[in-house]
Order: sequence, then structure tokens, then C-alpha cells
Amino acid sequence: MSGWRYIAQRATTGDFLDWDVPFVPDSPPKNELNGPGGMTGTINPEYLRLMARPDGLPIIAEWSTAIYAEYQGHIRWGGLVTRLSYQGQAMRVECAGYTAYPHGQPYLGSTIISGGKIKQKWAYDGKDKNHDGYVDGSRPKRKMPKRPKDKISRRWDAYDVVRHIWAHLQDYKYGDLGLRIDRHDSGHLLGSAKGEDPWELKWWEHSDCGQVIADVMNLAKADFRERHRWDGNREQINHYLDLGTRRLGRARKDLRFASGENIIEIATPGGQGDFFANQVYVLGKGTGKKTPRARVVHYDKRLRRARVITRKSTKNRRALMSAGRAERARHSQQLTIPSIAVRQHPNAPLGSWHTGDRILVQVDVPWVGELAIWHRITAEEIDPASGTAVLTLTRADRYS
Repeated sequence: MSGWRYIAQRATTGDFLDWDVPFVPDSPPKNELNGPGGMTGTINPEYLRLMARPDGLPIIAEWSTAIYAEYQGHIRWGGLVTRLSYQGQAMRVECAGYTAYPHGQPYLGSTIISGGKIKQKWAYDGKDKNHDGYVDGSRPKRKMPKRPKDKISRRWDAYDVVRHIWAHLQDYKYGDLGLRIDRHDSGHLLGSAKGEDPWELKWWEHSDCGQVIADVMNLAKADFRERHRWDGNREQINHYLDLGTRRLGRARKDLRFASGENIIEIATPGGQGDFFANQVYVLGKGTGKKTPRARVVHYDKRLRRARVITRKSTKNRRALMSAGRAERARHSQQLTIPSIAVRQHPNAPLGSWHTGDRILVQVDVPWVGELAIWHRITAEEIDPASGTAVLTLTRADRYS
């Protein structure tokens, strides 16, 4: 991958460690929608600069080093070294984007109850012990006044929860990645307006921060996208998390992806087989017959096939229904082209699209014939040096 440069930085301090790491990638770095993406490769043993730095750690260290892939002065990808192993004399390096950091981390912050009932104090509590509707001991008998309505606690916007969790994680010593998060709201308020079904996040339940972020983003039907850019003076690299209200990306009718033009290879399309299901039952937090349950059904003129999944971290019905819809879509996709390889072409120049965009894929598939199906770009691996890219796809109608 001639023309690429790999820069190492200490993630906790922002200090640059090496401006030209002799990293040999397995493939171009992968940018991913709603995920951290990744980059893997090796470093040969003659890289003597791996010796310990003044902070006592080697340049390449798990959960300490950030590596950025730069091409022609632009940061194309950035992430954390998450795993090191050794193959003979070579060091194998696995990296994941910054958004991998919350996964596996327990939530230990303040309690959130979004849309919960707040019982109001009432001077007449316990003053009708015989339940006759009158104030005990009143002479003459006086009817119990009407109890005041319970108030409803603040309902959190889904993006406020995402920002809250990231602030919680980055507030710890050695936890600040400097990630800047969009400030706008999603418009989706967690919990219900009447307080019957609050959304809760409690520190003593040790919820996985990454899973909570994924859950609230699914509830809001929203996306996130990570990116890294040089600052104006090219002295520091800034890190951003873009939040997409009601899905990132757009329909790219200005681009054309077709076999014989710019598509040079397609992954074998496939159906679902035994994986197919058109009904999903989601079991929430609880045990026995009191376990909350949600059911998602899709009548598609095929035989009923049901699946059961669990989400034991929540009893919120909206969260359970959202998980069920996502699972149902995963198990009942129609014919899908999993990925395509494309070359540089005027119809769709490399980098003219973004993850999240919807593109019309026009291909000729054996046994099926000519297809033109709208797909969504969920990941990309662009190699500008070779003029090619691999796009990972899902059917666009999955997100309807």
C-alpha cells in the first residue's frame, strides 16, 4: 500500500510517538457505520524504535497506543491498538476505532430514570385506613380529597444518554480520548409521556456502556460515524463522533454502481436458509411468568418460523420491541449482495460516497439474472493507492 503513512500516538496524553511506523497492513483500514471499524497488520522485528518510552510503555502497547493511517496528508482512519500477538519474529497488531472503547466497560455513573413517575407527597396518606372514602376521625365525616397526580421525571433524549455515557467514561483518569460528540438532539425521548414505562440506567446493574449506546441509538433509529482529522495547524489530530438523526447518509442517485463499469467483483448473494425467521419474541429483565415479553411479527406469506432472544438488561417495552424489530430484520432479509469491489471510475469516484449512503447496485447474478437493488453502505475499505475499494452492504429496505 504505497503512499500510506502510519502515525503512532499515546492515546492517554496525545503525545506523538512515531511519525512513520513500519506497519504492513493486511488490507486497507475499514471504516464502519455504527461500529468502530478496524485495521490489522504486522510490524517486523527490526523496528528498534519499539523500545520503552519515558512513560515506561513501548511505542506499540495494547489500549495505550493510537495508530492513524494517513494518505496524501489526509487521515483516512484512526483507532486504538487492542491486541498484540507474535507470528515468528513479527509482531501482529490489531486495531479498532475509538468507538470500541465503551464496549465491555461497566456503567458506574449517576442513576438515570427517564420518564418515570415521581410520587407526590400528600397530607392525607394513610388517613383512610378502612377504605370507606372518608378521612378517618373527621367530624362531621369529610370525603377524602382527590390525590394529586404524580409528576413525570425528565425524559432524556437518546443522544443525551450517548453524550452522558461518553462523558462518564472520559471523566476518569486515563480515560479521556478527546472524542468530540455532536451536540444536536435526536428528537427521540426515552420512556413514556405518562410514566408507565420508564427507561432506566442504574450503576449497580453494571450495564455495558457500549451496549447501552447501541440500544438507545436503535430506539432512536439513528446512526453514528467516527472520523479523525488534522487540526488547522496539522499539530494535533481531532476526533469526532457524528450522530445522524433518523439515519446518516442519503440516496445517491448521482452515483452509478454497475457490473462491467466500475464493479469489478461481487460477493456471492444469498438467502437465509435455516437462519430465516419471521416472528421474534424478546424476553426482558425478570424471571418466571412476570418476565416482560415483546413479540414482533412479519406476515410475509411464508411459513411461521419463530426465534426467541433475551435482553435481560431492560424491561422497557420500547427497548424490547426495538431489539425484536432489528432481530426480525436480520433473520428475514431477502436476496442481498453482501459486498462489492469497485474501481476508480467517473460514475462513482473513490470517496464520493459516505458510510450510510444508499446506492443502487446493478449486477448480473447467475440463476437469478439482472438485479438492481438499493443497498446501504455499512462499511468501506478504500485503497487510493491502487484505485480500488470494497464496500460492505445491507439491503436499504431493512431500515424502512
